[in-house]
Amino acid sequence: MASLLCNARIQLTETLEKMQQGTLMRKVKSKSWKKQRYFKLQDDCMTIWYQSKRTGKTESAFSISDVETVREGHQSEVLQSLAEEFPPERCFTIVFYGRRGNLDLIAGTEEEAQCWVQGLRQLIEVATSMDQRERIDQWIRDWFQKADKNKDGRMNFKEVQRLLKMMNVDMNEDHALRLFQAADKSESGTLEGEEFVLFYKALTEREEVQSLFREFSEDGKKLTLLELVDFLRQEQLEEEGTEELAMELIDKYEPSETARARHALSADGFLMYLCSPEGSIFNPQHRALWQDMTQPLCHYFISSSHNTYLIEDQIRGQSSIEGYIRALKRGCRCLEVDCWDGPNGEPIVYHGHTFTSKIPFREVVSTLGKYAFQASDFPVILSLENHCSMEQQEVLAQQLKDILGEQLLTATTDGRVPTQLPSPEELKHKILLKGKKIGRLEDTLDGPGDEAPDVSDDDNGAEAEEERRRMKKDRESLAQALSDCVVYCKNVSFRGFQEARNHSRPSEISSLSEAKARKLIRDAGNEFVRHNTWQLTRIYPSGMRTDSSNYSPQEMWNAGCQIVALNFQTAGMEMDLCDGLFSQNGHCGYVLKPAFMRDEGTLFNPSDPSTWQGPGPVTLTIQVISGQQLPKVANSKDGAIIDPLVRVEIHGVPADQAHQETKYIENNGEPVVRGPAVPVPALSPTSACSPLPGFNPHWDETLQFQLHVPQLALVRFVVEDYDKTSRNDFVGQFTLAFANIKPGYRHIHLLSKDGTGIPPSSLFVHIRITEPPGPEQD
Repeated sequence: MASLLCNARIQLTETLEKMQQGTLMRKVKSKSWKKQRYFKLQDDCMTIWYQSKRTGKTESAFSISDVETVREGHQSEVLQSLAEEFPPERCFTIVFYGRRGNLDLIAGTEEEAQCWVQGLRQLIEVATSMDQRERIDQWIRDWFQKADKNKDGRMNFKEVQRLLKMMNVDMNEDHALRLFQAADKSESGTLEGEEFVLFYKALTEREEVQSLFREFSEDGKKLTLLELVDFLRQEQLEEEGTEELAMELIDKYEPSETARARHALSADGFLMYLCSPEGSIFNPQHRALWQDMTQPLCHYFISSSHNTYLIEDQIRGQSSIEGYIRALKRGCRCLEVDCWDGPNGEPIVYHGHTFTSKIPFREVVSTLGKYAFQASDFPVILSLENHCSMEQQEVLAQQLKDILGEQLLTATTDGRVPTQLPSPEELKHKILLKGKKIGRLEDTLDGPGDEAPDVSDDDNGAEAEEERRRMKKDRESLAQALSDCVVYCKNVSFRGFQEARNHSRPSEISSLSEAKARKLIRDAGNEFVRHNTWQLTRIYPSGMRTDSSNYSPQEMWNAGCQIVALNFQTAGMEMDLCDGLFSQNGHCGYVLKPAFMRDEGTLFNPSDPSTWQGPGPVTLTIQVISGQQLPKVANSKDGAIIDPLVRVEIHGVPADQAHQETKYIENNGEPVVRGPAVPVPALSPTSACSPLPGFNPHWDETLQFQLHVPQLALVRFVVEDYDKTSRNDFVGQFTLAFANIKPGYRHIHLLSKDGTGIPPSSLFVHIRITEPPGPEQD
């Protein structure tokens, strides 16, 4: 059984053996909540469970693949609060992917803490470096562990039936028994090791993939190099270097050495390719940094967070440096900090006039300095909401300079007055402060206009006097040292597009509420787009969103707004769109706007189709073929099987906003019609019903969309469990920009509500993109 239960890559060291024996440690939630728990690494070396010392009851378990990193010492607020009681050498924090809370632990000795820290890091490295085949093997091991109740390394038929229910498979007993007996080669009445793998393969047989394989394979057993090239060209529309690509895919995904030597791909290798990054709907070349990063900052959409310090709601929620760490690790490039006077002359961060908890400003800046450039090299904008007294503003400025040092930008890149904003490339590894500033940037620089505003041809006396009055007022409420830290992002009130054109500077920025932005888009859409070609605009959620809900960022991106701030702590469609847009370009937090949104003379208006240039709409045709290993809905009843449907949503300009959905598959495997079917022919014949409906459903339905402005479109695939009496339950989703879609037969690897992977859950689709005919040639 060891061959199945333990990953082949894992060397069972003394450290891991100690973890398998188990360790008693304190689990800590607050200064007063410290309880002893017994932690143990399971035999598969990929699962950890822990139980209460008092009750002996298993409390929880987690997979190594859920763990992002391990931090040593007092690297969480909870452990910092216990610094005097417990030395850092005994403390560590397990950080999970997504929005799951951290696990703070205190070991009995320094040696025990080191054992777990080093062991976990070794296992995390194995988990993150697994290829597709290893991930599936690990998934099989996980299910075996869950179903093998008596832990004897074998599974009898009763345990197999329990496994099927756990896996979301509704299969009649006779069929399940047939699969079980076919896999039980030893005729022992139990499955172990390779027998369980045979059982799993029979359970997850992909007839639709076999059918596609046979279509291109002359002998039905393998694809020759030329047959694979034909498939890549005809179906996947791979045009350049197709033979080299075919060779790479065979080398990478063909499990048989003999087939590899003959430059052939077996059915197993073909499936591995289709499930790989190269077979994904997301263009792998766009995962890396692929856009021009030398244009002015205002030419990019910038991943932006609202009230970054909050990890719950806006009234009573917890303020935490974890909010900053999580946002920065997701590639967020604009963070918000609300500063107020704190005790002992130390400014604090919290949501003012509410019951949210407080954190020292110094800790926020230290966290920023440490994590700012771990996920991306490009600049971070710190949006400062300053409510401090003059004295504590001086402290703010001093802490920013002392802690961030060279990272803090305090002068223009070339020492001169900018005529346009610098690029992300020029500002690499720099932190820009966004806030109020006394006077104008040119007042402190060599170059035109370096004196106080005076009467000129452009300014009448009244306007110059207004500017002097404003500077005097600013000097009374703003510390000069803090003002000097603001360079390219000076906050100014928005007084209309005409006023901005006449009197504003590229280095100034306006913040607008979502309602104000919507009104401007409705009343002056083109002017708004033009304004955003030369100056930054920040949009923030309505103050009424006390539950930390979000607005759709798409309508703001449609107008070219760059800094569209969302509550990162709140999962949902809005954050899916944000993650979908910024999952490209190396996850760097900057996405280049389309060319027509970077031209100051653009005619584009998102609400007016007559202003859109181009030969006509692009047609996106999606055949939703099947689903693989769909998970059960969280907290569903034992034995409940999902009735899955797929909804495809287009988010873009108003004329492109659309959604269509497939029929839902009842757990008897028959598709159920819920309205008119879309009259588009299927692209290839496959089975019309599902042998394993909830687990591996087959829809074979074709959905079609017209995209007038595809450059701005995001496509969101959602799987739901149909419920006729209440709202459908969420199962999984995947969102990406239309520009990143690869045509052909593709897998869509589903994400949880949190935006984390739920391998190996996926959808299998065929994508066709039809461009409109170009203007006729003379």
